[in-house]
Amino acid sequence: MEAVWEQVKANLKERMVPQAYHLWIDPVRCNGVENGRMILTCVNAFSKKRIQENYHDLIRSEVNQLTGKPCELCLEIIPKATHWRRPETGEGKRPIQLGLPQMNVRVHSGRYLRRDFTFDQFVVGENSDFAFSASLSFASCKNNRQSALLLMSKTGMGKSHLSQAIGHHVLSEFPDDQVYYITAEDFTNELVSAFRHGSLDRFKNKYRTGCDVLILEDIHYLSGKERTQIELAHMLDMLNESGKTVICSSCYLPGDIPKINNELRSRLQSGLISGIDPPDFNTRVRILKKKAFARKTGIPKEVVEYLATELTEAVRQLESGLMGVLTRSALMSEPVDMALAENVVKIIGHRRKQVTVDVIKELVAKEYRVTVNELVSKSRQQRIVKPRQIAMYLARVHTDSPLQAIGRSFNRYHATVLYAVGTVEKATRQQHTIKKQVEILNKKIGSGAF
Repeated sequence: MEAVWEQVKANLKERMVPQAYHLWIDPVRCNGVENGRMILTCVNAFSKKRIQENYHDLIRSEVNQLTGKPCELCLEIIPKATHWRRPETGEGKRPIQLGLPQMNVRVHSGRYLRRDFTFDQFVVGENSDFAFSASLSFASCKNNRQSALLLMSKTGMGKSHLSQAIGHHVLSEFPDDQVYYITAEDFTNELVSAFRHGSLDRFKNKYRTGCDVLILEDIHYLSGKERTQIELAHMLDMLNESGKTVICSSCYLPGDIPKINNELRSRLQSGLISGIDPPDFNTRVRILKKKAFARKTGIPKEVVEYLATELTEAVRQLESGLMGVLTRSALMSEPVDMALAENVVKIIGHRRKQVTVDVIKELVAKEYRVTVNELVSKSRQQRIVKPRQIAMYLARVHTDSPLQAIGRSFNRYHATVLYAVGTVEKATRQQHTIKKQVEILNKKIGSGAF
């Protein structure tokens, strides 16, 4: 039967997209026939699930055609001991794993991976099929993969989910490999600290010897940070030469990131770039069903389809709608029905349609007792700078206005908006006062009280 399977593969190779064939079909092996069933072994559970859902009928049809008789398929998983493993470096004992979830780790060991950001929790659609396949390929440590992957999408589309899923998969399948997950902002802070304390060599060595897979989120936040860009470009070269894997995420293509030097831009462009588009209706339905199932709650079909029809901007918006329905139902003891769903969607829709950059400027100006003219002025006074940055941040979060439009509204460049967003995000994590102020403003905007 092995000859039959090789012929099946040859036929499928001619019919399928090359990337899909090499990712899903080529690694599959035939392990004989038992009781009229062809036993096929897959490299892991994710591959098995993918083949079962998308290629099972196609494979069975080819097998039946070649053998001239009906034959069922049985998909199994290769025992973990036989999986391909990266060779040892010969550098001695490996450092302790960095940044595992829910563990006490030493300072500067990266961020935690979210427990639910795994491949099996990601809903694949036409909008994300290639991104998912590429991410799984990189995570599976295939010999023929590239060394760098850039996941690109607007906020809330799932790029962080996929990048962290890579980390989870590597930790599960290749426990000897070291995964380091960090944001571009935190990377910058680490670098600044290394310069300040004269520990740049130790900083570089940590990545050189203690990192097999680097996951670097929100690379666009490095806009304008020239020294960080230079050091990161050198580090990417070092990791590439050492055979390490680098996963980056960004809201923009490398060529569209403002104030980024040519060295870093060329390195980001040299790897595989995969975008994630907004999900279509059927994908949105499956996302809602999966999210509801994860919360062990049922939701009527008509409510699911209504939410999927009305909430089309991003996965994060779908989650907001679903949580709004479930939370209101629990708190108000109301059934999950169309009336409840319509109320939730009305609130979300009202907020998105009514909130503008000008509305946010007026709200922030009133809250901080400054004028709108002062917010858009050239003033560098701290009493003006802080509310200006918060206003830019809120405009980015609560409106669909592009960075360029937000920048023009404040008489600034879009790079300034990026810097402001990063500054406020950092402040909300480190300063309780700022966090509280932003929460109050978010609540006012969300409720329409402006």
